[in-house]
Amino acid sequence: MSAATTKKSGVLSASTEGTAGKAVVSEEKLIQVILSPHISEKSTRLADKDRQIVFEVRRDATKPVIKLAVEKMFNVQVESVTLMNVKGKRKQTGRMPGRRQDWKKAYVRLKPGQDINFVGQQ
Repeated sequence: MSAATTKKSGVLSASTEGTAGKAVVSEEKLIQVILSPHISEKSTRLADKDRQIVFEVRRDATKPVIKLAVEKMFNVQVESVTLMNVKGKRKQTGRMPGRRQDWKKAYVRLKPGQDINFVGQQ
């Protein structure tokens, strides 16, 4: 087995076999896809204005898998998912150069009337 094939086996991808074109992924993998919500001024503005929530996701996650994960975890309907690969910043400690890890950001647009409440139920 080559290195590329080995890496592919661990990738979170949605297989469209089976249920009429819907992605099929185990629930354990869906829970691991979303790492955390990304809270910033821009993400707060997008949430208020455009019903978009920003998440930090695994680097091997795909759009259909992220859509399934958000719908299952938060019980909402997702309209679309946009992904962005964020390059890690270059940092320096004394004379030692370093670099932060690259990460993936997902902009999830919710259908009208849907909302995610991170605080909890009131």
